[in-house]
Amino acid sequence: MNVLNVFRQYNKTFWASNVIELFERWAWYGFYMAFALYLVNSKDTGALGLSQAQKGIIMGTGSMLLYLLPLITGAIADKVGYTRVLILSFTVYISGFYMIRTFDTFGMVFFAFIWTCVGGALFKPIISAMIARTTTAETSSIGFGIFYMMINIGGFIGPFIAGVVMNKSWDYVFYISMITMAVNYFITLFFFKDPIVKDTHTSLGKSILQALKNIMITLENWKYILFLVIMILFWTAFNQLYYSFPVFVDQWVNTAVIYDGISSVWPWLAGKIGTDEGTISAVTISSMDAFFIIVFQLIVSALVMRFRPLSAMMGGILILSGGVGLMFSSQSGWLVILGILIFAIGEMASSPKFTEYIGRIAPDDKKALYMGTSFLPIAASHQLAGWISGGPFERISDKFYLLRKETISRGLELPEISDAYSKNDFFQEAASRMNMSVTELTQHLWGTYQPQSIWYLFSGIAVLAVILLWLYDRFIISK
Repeated sequence: MNVLNVFRQYNKTFWASNVIELFERWAWYGFYMAFALYLVNSKDTGALGLSQAQKGIIMGTGSMLLYLLPLITGAIADKVGYTRVLILSFTVYISGFYMIRTFDTFGMVFFAFIWTCVGGALFKPIISAMIARTTTAETSSIGFGIFYMMINIGGFIGPFIAGVVMNKSWDYVFYISMITMAVNYFITLFFFKDPIVKDTHTSLGKSILQALKNIMITLENWKYILFLVIMILFWTAFNQLYYSFPVFVDQWVNTAVIYDGISSVWPWLAGKIGTDEGTISAVTISSMDAFFIIVFQLIVSALVMRFRPLSAMMGGILILSGGVGLMFSSQSGWLVILGILIFAIGEMASSPKFTEYIGRIAPDDKKALYMGTSFLPIAASHQLAGWISGGPFERISDKFYLLRKETISRGLELPEISDAYSKNDFFQEAASRMNMSVTELTQHLWGTYQPQSIWYLFSGIAVLAVILLWLYDRFIISK
């Protein structure tokens, strides 16, 4: 069957599901990639000015629930109906975005983010299930390829635009996400056809209870549990792309060189995507991960298809660890971009193989159960990634924490950061008291405290995952 004939077999609901996924990813990643900066940046920029530890708690806990709850919400959607749950999900999403922008205290923003993640958990199982329902054995390969392409297109457009508009006003980031998500109401109501729910006798409570029992059945396989535990390390290193990378770039990396490079070729483009200060925002740079995946995924997939899933995972994670090292060890904007490219290649080689491996080792009558539990290590990794990006990242790499340490060592008494005395006020006064410019003080802190050493921790976690996977493959699977 040629590709053209395959495309002709996809119905309207298939295409509607893919477009819904694109807009949902656009809205989510446009917000999520900028969220860490919104939480910790100085209040006088419109951000919240929270600590890195508070950021880690908020993002880690909410994101963990986002990946844990679909084990239950999928059963709810099967009983209540996909259309109803989609509409509920969009409503929770939009109200969550609004509350996050409106609230300004740790507790209330924490609640609002968890609320938003519940909306994501309601959404997450539905569209992938619809792709499976609207494809056949002949059309599923290309169908899921289209689906993952939609994910990455949305994952690129959202952060790219958010990075451009956030320097004008944080309001734009949230409004764009709300408007983009609202588009899905129209698509769902007019183009999405709800599948027929065959089981009308089992109660919702029994369906949820059965879903939980199914999880326990799957986790009776201790070898599988061990594999999932090891993969927590991989996802923990991977998730620093969202938790720590935008903050690190915003505080330490010289992105003006990227702006100047673009401006020398396309001045109009640099003016459109750059900031008024002649830099490129950390969020826009972060979006390049999804861009590289869009461009290179088919090539990388073709290269790794000849390798065993575990071997490809080990190689991919090792490459990713190198990308992480480069992303967090340099102040050069171009080297950071190179690090993202290496990171993306490692991600493309390892992440799809993770799903493939689970599909291969699962018994024929339990494949769906095993695929459902593949979210468990991702959920656990978000909690761990949140913790690491909190206190440990703050003590090693946070510019304001290191500056406070420097002022104390010099015997300088500066006010504590508060609503009336922002992080930027603190940094500027400290620079003045030390007879330095803001740029000179940043370089002094970089040379004195070596914040780039955080890469040892992040890359080390990924390398540890590779070592444990090799031991698992050598001594557990081989026997």
